[in-house]
Amino acid sequence: MAKKPKKHQQPGGTPATVALTASGTAFTVHSYDHDPSSPSYGSYGEEAAEALGVSPDRVFKTLVADVDGELVVAVVPVAGSLDLKSLASAVGGKRAAMADPAAAERTTGYVRGGISPLGQRKRLRTVLDASAEKHPTICVSAGRRGLEVELTPTALTTLTQATLAPIGRT
Repeated sequence: MAKKPKKHQQPGGTPATVALTASGTAFTVHSYDHDPSSPSYGSYGEEAAEALGVSPDRVFKTLVADVDGELVVAVVPVAGSLDLKSLASAVGGKRAAMADPAAAERTTGYVRGGISPLGQRKRLRTVLDASAEKHPTICVSAGRRGLEVELTPTALTTLTQATLAPIGRT
């Protein structure tokens, strides 16, 4: 008898790609061989940008932060970093800190380096850096290391019900 997939694992794709397909959103999947020995290892987004030949300004990383006791998703360009104070302000909070990696993985259903803003186990409040609007399309994790999805910033904002705010630093 075949093993039944875990609830958060979807046959035929990741929860992120399944959610995109179900919504009818136009997107493109890009895959690459994730290399743990890469000089970019630890910065999964930079590795993705390099492997895909895409500007780091168009590849966005998904970070999970704790804002006043609530987990919040921040989506910022891999070319920069997250401004925690700006993130807290964008969601009406006072203090923000990076979330415990285990809590981020448990809550989203994804592993570190593969956390997608789409198809999360528990939908978290999401803030997309306003710089995304400068690009016709951006890339975000598709739910595992070595897999990215390219879509319009408007589509990502709509699907995640994200707030657009200047939360990234260069």
